[in-house]
Amino acid sequence: MSAISLTVNGRSYTVDVDPATPLLYVLSDELQLRGPKFGCGLAQCGACTVIVRGQAIRSCVTPVRTVAGADITTVEGLGTIDHPHPLQRAFIEEQAAQCGFCLNGVILNAKAFLDRNPKATDEQIERAMAGVLCRCFANVRMLRAIKRYAREMGA
Repeated sequence: MSAISLTVNGRSYTVDVDPATPLLYVLSDELQLRGPKFGCGLAQCGACTVIVRGQAIRSCVTPVRTVAGADITTVEGLGTIDHPHPLQRAFIEEQAAQCGFCLNGVILNAKAFLDRNPKATDEQIERAMAGVLCRCFANVRMLRAIKRYAREMGA
């Protein structure tokens, strides 16, 4: 076990865990965050996505030691129920959620991508989102929400 310092959603934490522990387990088991989900455990579905150093990463395969000292953002760090982030608000307005299991990955992937590519085309957005799996086929509404947010960012 090692003491590892993390900054998650703007708050500092020190956790005593095996440095090889997947970040997802630290976020869920140690910090009680429920946004990132265990989906496949193979970095293929995107349910466990977090943003680190501006990049969307899969926390299920990221050893916690590799993000020590970095700023980590989970979906809980974007907005609140009373004051949702503009991307979350776009999802609400487009009724883009169904079961919600993939939402964490969809929203964080979209945010990281659009932060780096604010003038992305619809085709670029669709390509960037292709790596997050949605099992209930709310994809069309989700893409509409992401594109709405992108337009509003550029306005």
